Amino acid sequence: MPFLMRLLSGLKGRRVGTDRFGNIYFETRNVQPGFGHTRRWVVYAGTAEATNVPPEWHGWLHHATETPQDENHRYPWQLEHRPNATGTALAYRPSGHDYEGGERKRTAGDYEAWTPGS
Repeated sequence: MPFLMRLLSGLKGRRVGTDRFGNIYFETRNVQPGFGHTRRWVVYAGTAEATNVPPEWHGWLHHATETPQDENHRYPWQLEHRPNATGTALAYRPSGHDYEGGERKRTAGDYEAWTPGS
């Protein structure tokens, strides 16, 4: 599938660039009727997962910017892009999560669990 996608993308659109993860970005050569702008898409280097698109290219894909942000220009507060970790061992789990012991700290306005039939 990736080979066919790359071939068709090259025929239907123009290659705009590649990110540091190897994803390739394309856009149509003309403004698309009914859209009012060019269509933009990505051919993923690995798993086709939307969170594999770094922020520099996300804005460009969604027409928020005309050109992708320079990958080398980063603000001190910007963190390195990480793909979505949901469902993996790296996922965020708060202290009350079942995998973290299932016990949470009591609070002043704590609740009492509902039990059917009571």
